[in-house]
Amino acid sequence: MSAGKFLAGFIVGGAIGAIAGVLLAPKSGEETRQMIADGAKDALKRADETVKEIQSKADDVVSDMQKKGDEIKEKLQNLINQQKDAKQEA
Repeated sequence: MSAGKFLAGFIVGGAIGAIAGVLLAPKSGEETRQMIADGAKDALKRADETVKEIQSKADDVVSDMQKKGDEIKEKLQNLINQQKDAKQEA
């Protein structure tokens, strides 16, 4: 599952839960507005944390790929050098 789809589902799920809570809770208008504001702040905080977590994982993956790319490059260079040496000896 892509990070974008996960984040969109996370936000939509939070919004649906907040709406259901508002509709089912027997509270005054002021309490309901405060609950909505608190829910929105909480959803934004969770979304921000999720984005940071995804970004951290993506950075780790990129770093690992760069290391592996460097290893492959070094191995290829060694093979090329071995071939050159073998041709010069022949």
